[in-house]
Amino acid sequence: MKQIGIWMDKKEAFVVSVNQGETTMHTVPSDLEFFHPKGGSRSKTRWGPQQVVHDSRYTERETHQLRAYYDLLADELREADAIVLFGPAGTNAEFKKRLDAEYPAIGARVRDVLTADSMTSNQVQALIREYFEP
Repeated sequence: MKQIGIWMDKKEAFVVSVNQGETTMHTVPSDLEFFHPKGGSRSKTRWGPQQVVHDSRYTERETHQLRAYYDLLADELREADAIVLFGPAGTNAEFKKRLDAEYPAIGARVRDVLTADSMTSNQVQALIREYFEP
């Protein structure tokens, strides 16, 4: 029985596979661009127009990059019998929704979506091993 646990945030995901007591781990980077748009500028004339920063462009771009990241992680989960998702933010819950919508066979194998703080790779491995211990 192949069990996979993922600790994920928007920067990277630690994919830990537990198969018959043997644990393997690898990292999947998200390749997400983090935007910090600066504010618009004021016109030189009094009561003149402002240049506005269009945040929708940045959020739409981030949405497409997140979808590609989630699809990459879904490919990692195709052979799993049991899946658990950990993470410090709402990224793991968003990923679960994406699995349910786009990959229902994989989404049905997700046991839990749990909140966990930022951890080192060894702590992530220990957390997932403890979760799947009988």
